[in-house]
Amino acid sequence: MAEKISEVLTGAGVLAVALGFAAYAGFGGSLTPPGDSYDLRASFRSAQGINVGTDVRMAGVKIGSVLRLDLNPQTYYADTTFTVKNAVEVPDDSTVVVASEGLLGGNFIEIQPGGSPDSLPHGGEIEDTQSAVGLVELLMKFVGQASSGSDAASKPAP
Repeated sequence: MAEKISEVLTGAGVLAVALGFAAYAGFGGSLTPPGDSYDLRASFRSAQGINVGTDVRMAGVKIGSVLRLDLNPQTYYADTTFTVKNAVEVPDDSTVVVASEGLLGGNFIEIQPGGSPDSLPHGGEIEDTQSAVGLVELLMKFVGQASSGSDAASKPAP
């Protein structure tokens, strides 16, 4: 009899944890209810490292997360929809950057606020964007410049 009670309690615990994960996933990975935020949009040339659920930060503080990421077939840009907490008003001249946490860290979206007194409306679009810079691309440019510089130094002047 005691074994059956422990099995029922274990099953109830597993079910409670599963429901907790489902609720967490339902809120898009954030612990704020959906009514406490609004949506903004931005288009990036490259959204490398950004996925649904990626953090949206301002001054290093998480203020939202990415809801959608789609390829625009006309512009070939990555159209992104993300949430921002209602308490945060984003100036309409702000910039959105795909930033990196470091060499081994992941990417996130950073909003760099502008100086305009006017805020973006709910559902508005931030047009000033900066895409992700790939580490491999950056290294290839550095190696390419270093090798072209050494070639020029080793050749005799005419």
